[in-house]
Amino acid sequence: MEQPDLSYTVTTARDFEAAVKAVEEATAAQGMKVQHVHDVQATLRSKGYDSDPLKIIEICNARYAHEVLAKDVLISLMMPCKINVYVRDGKTYISALRPTMLAQFFPHARLEEVAREVDTKIRTIVEAAR
Repeated sequence: MEQPDLSYTVTTARDFEAAVKAVEEATAAQGMKVQHVHDVQATLRSKGYDSDPLKIIEICNARYAHEVLAKDVLISLMMPCKINVYVRDGKTYISALRPTMLAQFFPHARLEEVAREVDTKIRTIVEAAR
């Protein structure tokens, strides 16, 4: 079986904050909810470290979460889904962990179908935010 990529990453012409806002808007359009946004740059700065902009946007859909947690509660270790927006070498990137990877980590849970559904939504969010 072909192993899917770990992440789905695109570059965007948007600036960093516009890309974050676009991810948040595209998340809602896909019937998902932003649970939390981690401002990694601000956190590191508060501890005396300098870094490029990075925000980790945690998103979820209750129906999908309920479905996968019913199969194995340890899947919660990889939840909620995360989409990162970051800057490297002056370029802004949007990157998401591919939900299809859950099926690889939890083969006994038979997550292939739900993982593909969520993966499609995640890639749609990333493309819409691009």
